[in-house]
Amino acid sequence: MRKKQAAIIAILCGIVIFFLKMAAFFVSNSVALLSDALESIINIMASGLMFFSISISERDPDQNHEYGHQKIEDISCLLEGVLVIMAALFIINTAISRISSPNYLLELNLGIVISIFATGINLSVSFILLRTAKKTGSAALEGDSKHLMSDVISSIGVWIGLIFSQLTSLTFIDSLLAFMVAIFVMKIGFDLIFKSSHSLMDSSCVNEEKMITTILRRHKYRFIDFHDLKTRRSGNCVFAELHLSVNSSLTIKEAHDLTDHLENEVKKTCSKINLIIHVEPRDPPT
Repeated sequence: MRKKQAAIIAILCGIVIFFLKMAAFFVSNSVALLSDALESIINIMASGLMFFSISISERDPDQNHEYGHQKIEDISCLLEGVLVIMAALFIINTAISRISSPNYLLELNLGIVISIFATGINLSVSFILLRTAKKTGSAALEGDSKHLMSDVISSIGVWIGLIFSQLTSLTFIDSLLAFMVAIFVMKIGFDLIFKSSHSLMDSSCVNEEKMITTILRRHKYRFIDFHDLKTRRSGNCVFAELHLSVNSSLTIKEAHDLTDHLENEVKKTCSKINLIIHVEPRDPPT
């Protein structure tokens, strides 16, 4: 599945889920289910942001963005993390209001059943986004997938809290579980911010560096050594550069052909790596 298709599915399903969760609130009069429904608005906004960032990231490089537009996916992932934390704070606020203003519940069982159906859709979309993210390396899709998963977890916490409150008449259990869910959801948000910040700050790509090193070592008889290997990630692309020491007796064409060959070998192994090799002539060791 392509990235845009996955993003459109997330937006459409998000709208359906919102209306289902609002229906769950209307039949149950549960403020917990209302908070769950209102949180879906954030999910729709996040999915819209994801679609926008993917649309921009797929543009070809231009005069002002010669390395492409993939970084916007990392920015989207960062904003997703902020939205997840906002959702967690909203859950905490709802839990506090539940303690101070308990409300009379109506058809709670029906409300929970509707909410379970909506959450099942949410879980399915989350898996679709995660699978597509792994295939395409999209940071935006991964961020939205984890955002939706945090919503699934918060919904489960809401159900457990409501059932416990109904069975025991201890309303504080509902709020306590809501706090626990909010803390877990907040951790997901901070994880997204941490990961996207690493990418935005051009952290090294360890796995890709190992891959490049392995390929070069297979051809070590053709050059003296290599050094200063540097990598950085931009969306689903990795930009790499290194210095290659070659025999000073090589002609410019021979050195150029060698670097072309090595760059193509890396590209064949991983098409998302863009490697640039700087040649340095050196007398072979005696």
